[in-house]
Amino acid sequence: MAARNTARKRAFQILFEGDQRGADVLTVMADWMRLSRTDPRQPPVSEYTMQLVEGYAQHAARIDELIAQYAVGWTLDRMPVVDRSILRLGAYELIWVDETPDAVVLDEMVQLAKEFSTDESPSFVNGLLGRLKELKPSLRRDTDAQA
Repeated sequence: MAARNTARKRAFQILFEGDQRGADVLTVMADWMRLSRTDPRQPPVSEYTMQLVEGYAQHAARIDELIAQYAVGWTLDRMPVVDRSILRLGAYELIWVDETPDAVVLDEMVQLAKEFSTDESPSFVNGLLGRLKELKPSLRRDTDAQA
């Protein structure tokens, strides 16, 4: 499981960098992959990191809609970039990755918030992703109908 933890952390970092640079996350990931082949200090991008980033990219618009809809008191653009990146990754894995238990997704995202964000962020991330978890069956139906 440590490999999945590392993969999630790298996916979060790629999403964060894309947001900060105003760049497409797939471009950022390609940059990371290219750099890892030439610079031994750059860690490789694992298969699971690629799956997470590509999956997020595929559903980015819907994920942002959901976060904006259920983030009480916060607009997406007012959210700290770290929290927004964690929520994007967590929403993707929670709603679209069936093989990862929901409790694992929530725990991993809360841990990322503890490591990289403010003292208030873990409870914010947990609350919003917990709400998406409750709504997951209907969100999946809505998403499948849009596809």
